[in-house]
Amino acid sequence: MNHHAFTLGGAALAALPSGALWWPEVDLLAVSDLHLAKSERVARRSGAMLPPYDSRATLARLRAEVSRLAPRTVICLGDSFDDLAAAGSLRPDERTDLAALQEGRDWVWIEGNHDPGASSHGGRHLRELRVGPLVFRHIAEDGAAGEVSGHYHPKARLALRGRAINRPCFLYDAARVVLPAYGTYTGGLDWCAPPLRRLFPGAACAVLTGTHARAVPVPAGERAASR
Repeated sequence: MNHHAFTLGGAALAALPSGALWWPEVDLLAVSDLHLAKSERVARRSGAMLPPYDSRATLARLRAEVSRLAPRTVICLGDSFDDLAAAGSLRPDERTDLAALQEGRDWVWIEGNHDPGASSHGGRHLRELRVGPLVFRHIAEDGAAGEVSGHYHPKARLALRGRAINRPCFLYDAARVVLPAYGTYTGGLDWCAPPLRRLFPGAACAVLTGTHARAVPVPAGERAASR
């Protein structure tokens, strides 16, 4: 499998090129910030028209991972819908795709700041979930350990082999991992931005998404120098 393996809280995890996190020991797949129906929310709030295929594309990528790995549990780490009204605006084919993904497995919706309530799309709706040594929540908390979260949409901007790279990434250290946004229409926060420096004050590792999961160390000195 093309992935980057690392350990958090004693759990052996795999950061996948798609931006999903795989925990093979318990057959658990986690994704964050799907932002389904973002095009509908943007049109509703601003009148701007984006191509309305974001949900279909996001669900197709997720379906590929679910088909390949057959997880028993899928955890969506919040901001799964761009807002609660967007959750009700999925098209019939998108609803069908989502129901098929959930069939036969434990599907957990973690509450996010964009979707702070239950939707009508099945599964369990929780503020956070603890599984063994890990806790899954939307926004990282100070002093946490074994924490898996999202929210910040981290993005690596660096020069690699003489080429400028600007790519969604995982960020992790011994205490936590922050997942990249999985959704099609999602921006990103620079990996050296103050909120992420605060979460990762020492040496951290970034795992770039794309065709391959590429790990890039981010020493504390370089992070401080970016201020």
